[in-house]
Amino acid sequence: MMLLADLAIRSCLIVALGLAASALLRRRSAALRHGVLAMAVLASAAVVPLAVLLPAWRLPVPTARTAPAPQLSAVAEPLVAQGTSVADAPRRAALVPPPVLATVWAAGGLLCLALLAGGLRTIVRTTRRAPAVQDDRWKQIAAQVSATYGLKRPPRILQTRRSDVLATWGVFRPIVVVPAHARLWSDERVHVVLCHELAHIRRHDWSVQMAAELLRVCFWFNPLLWIACTRLRRESEHACDDAVLERGVPAGAYAAHLLEIARMCRRQGAAWAAAMPMSRPSTLERRITAMLNPHLDRRRPTRRTILVTAAVLCALALPAAALRGAQNGPLPLTGSIYDPTGAVLPQVSLTLEEGQAAISATTDAEGRFEFPSVRPGRYLLQASLPGFRPLYQEVELAHARDWDRAITLQVGELRETVSVSERRVAPPAEAEGPRRVRVGGNIRAPRKAHDVFPVYPPAMRDAGREGVVPVEAVIGVDGLVHSSRVLSSQVHPDFAMAALDAVRQWRFAPTLLNGEPVEVRITVSVEFSLMD
Repeated sequence: MMLLADLAIRSCLIVALGLAASALLRRRSAALRHGVLAMAVLASAAVVPLAVLLPAWRLPVPTARTAPAPQLSAVAEPLVAQGTSVADAPRRAALVPPPVLATVWAAGGLLCLALLAGGLRTIVRTTRRAPAVQDDRWKQIAAQVSATYGLKRPPRILQTRRSDVLATWGVFRPIVVVPAHARLWSDERVHVVLCHELAHIRRHDWSVQMAAELLRVCFWFNPLLWIACTRLRRESEHACDDAVLERGVPAGAYAAHLLEIARMCRRQGAAWAAAMPMSRPSTLERRITAMLNPHLDRRRPTRRTILVTAAVLCALALPAAALRGAQNGPLPLTGSIYDPTGAVLPQVSLTLEEGQAAISATTDAEGRFEFPSVRPGRYLLQASLPGFRPLYQEVELAHARDWDRAITLQVGELRETVSVSERRVAPPAEAEGPRRVRVGGNIRAPRKAHDVFPVYPPAMRDAGREGVVPVEAVIGVDGLVHSSRVLSSQVHPDFAMAALDAVRQWRFAPTLLNGEPVEVRITVSVEFSLMD
């Protein structure tokens, strides 16, 4: 949910800028305002994949407190708020748990998606049953308007049995759906209608509108996207009206045709909102007022204007996708605890300390733990389980990834002390004469005879994780690795097993000390890193 909220905020900023720019351009043409809004919506949708693909640009963000220097005991604020006991702290989570928020978001998104899918289903079902218009005058006028607009081929024109349908939809082979009474229209009305509907096709309005609707499904809780979708539809109708007037149709005659069509299609259903209906009653008055105003700018934006607008929005989308804050607010500190074999460890007792304050947690049956609402700073994390070495780990929480941790507990050591006593005896008298003394220090370091390179764990590679595994191994007198272990608990089990599997297969020439083979210990640091 934090990722969703982060992406929603980034997308919201770009949509807000697009709405503000559209408002500032109210004296310019509707086509330009629609283009700015459309590119703003598409740029906000591009923030989601760009945030995954682009490298992060860290932006330092100051927090309300300063982290202490090296000592954990000196802190500006306690970990637990005043009036909250340490025992109650683990149980006092956020007022709305993340699973509840995820459920609400999913329910709202599914509802919006169901409404959009229902509208599309109605359109598809209606057009499948509608026959193609066979009137030659419709075909001739459609061919003339298509040639004027530069379309490669005329669209399909279907006539339904309903009297309230006049809309355009489709991407690769657009379809114009006309009502049953369209066969009675005059040539002038057919020309006006086709000029308007084919203007939608030339401008790709339906594709842009569907992209905005899908983005609204994902971020349905963002009111700016609802406003943007409504204004996109309204500005597209104004832009197509301007295209009709640009074809030389008198404004008064066009307004009369539009009023008559709206009167005959006044029962137009809400399901056809998924298409581009020509005569929506909610926008009719505003459109007629605009088309009768001779002072409005009706010019289409030039290619240079479109390129400049696209470049500006790209310049806004790239930083919005790449910028990351170096500090975060209070977040749940979560993670998993494993044993050296990669199995999870339940019932591990954990304590997170900051100065004199501390909160506790215990891993569940899946080895997961959670400390709710932990702010950025330095902490001491302790973990213990009978049979394993206690963990004392200093953690610093600064970036978002620091709040999700993987910990491996090492098996504990068995120690035993055996005392052997015996009576002291007098040492034998030494014989006189020279003594032989063995002089040491002549050592030959081991040479690797067989090398095996560690394999990067696929799961860690796919998750984008990196790590360094310090390994201590014992090389026997025969040159074989007799034992090996990981020296750090801050290593994911997949990395640890990959490093140990490789080290155990190494072979060395025996280490000679004064000409005799001896056992030696070797420390190896295996670094797993990803290259860009």
